Amino acid sequence: SPATATDSRRQELMPPISDGMSSKGSVVLAYSGSLDTSCILLWLKEQGYDIIAYLVNISQKEDFEELKFGAKKVFIEDVSREFVEEFIWLAIQSSSLYEDRYLLGTSLARPCITCKQMEITQWKGGKYVSHSTTGKGNNQVRFELICYFAAPWRTPEFYNRVKGYNNLMEYAKQHGIPIPVTPQSPWSTEENLMHISYQAGIPENPKNQGPPSLYTKTQDPAKAPNTPDILEIQFKKGVPVKVSNVKDGTTHQTSLELFMYLNEVAGKRGVGHIDIVENCFIEMKSPRSRGIHQAPAGTILYHAHLDTKAFTMDREVRKIKQGLGLKFAELVYTGFWHSPECEFVRHCIAQSQEQVEGKVQVSVLEVQEPVIMNVQCDYEPVDATGLKEYHHLQSKVTAR
Repeated sequence: SPATATDSRRQELMPPISDGMSSKGSVVLAYSGSLDTSCILLWLKEQGYDIIAYLVNISQKEDFEELKFGAKKVFIEDVSREFVEEFIWLAIQSSSLYEDRYLLGTSLARPCITCKQMEITQWKGGKYVSHSTTGKGNNQVRFELICYFAAPWRTPEFYNRVKGYNNLMEYAKQHGIPIPVTPQSPWSTEENLMHISYQAGIPENPKNQGPPSLYTKTQDPAKAPNTPDILEIQFKKGVPVKVSNVKDGTTHQTSLELFMYLNEVAGKRGVGHIDIVENCFIEMKSPRSRGIHQAPAGTILYHAHLDTKAFTMDREVRKIKQGLGLKFAELVYTGFWHSPECEFVRHCIAQSQEQVEGKVQVSVLEVQEPVIMNVQCDYEPVDATGLKEYHHLQSKVTAR
């Protein structure tokens, strides 16, 4: 909307590009500065499109001003507060874990990014929207069940030219694109305020432990302090509204500051580090399905919320809500945030939280837990299109 588009947090950068508008029109690209998006931005330009790069700041560690662009226009928007209040808090209220362990850090970010990207597209009159996620993973669905995206990784002209990450790095090298990964550390990284995750490369071999360099949002538990912090967390209607450090008296009450403080305190003590293999929505289960995730604040709040609702929630309501939490996790993971069933589930979960109020103290101290991206194999990325189209049909009918 025009009102939102003029928000002071939305920054427009004008790169020194003077070429005229292309006959193919403009593409609003969800841009992150990653190897994938940098190469796809260049490839789309080669195909004759004008690129509007849209970067969403959801508190990932990124020097946005230093990113190298080749777009006609660049927009950077900080939506960290909205991400916490409109997406993360719903996940905490629902007590959602995908397959008993994953706190949905990447899954929650996708609808947040896509909705903001559509605002830019409408505001600037973009003809197309595009993402850079691969034709093998879940993220393509999380983008495309919200609206129709251009998906270069599923375009034969692109994936026959760039068959995997080794080819992608060679393509980047040929065109002078900075390479954030190397053959020695070729994992894929996804970071936002909720979590950081690593996939591919070294983690693809289940025998390999995650290297020490992957401990970024959380400390290695073996090196973490062995004395706990004691935090008091206050909830109202299932949402954290205040956190206090019992030892030093530090207090935070705004949503974003509260969440960032919990990330800091819990991260220093190695809280929230998991190493899992997921049943993915699109791809077959394989070493590619392994993810190393770190979600310190989300982990603390998940357990604190469990204790609060144990005292305050009706037994039968809790049973029903537990089932709704499982359904919510599945819907978010598979990209159905804007489906009618997910809207219904969110409403029911919010209603279940009316009496979830109170304070809980947590001792923050961690105890350490005891389809491959670089080749195509027999799976063609374009094969995902049919499944995506099938699941998109319901959303189209509902919108009409």
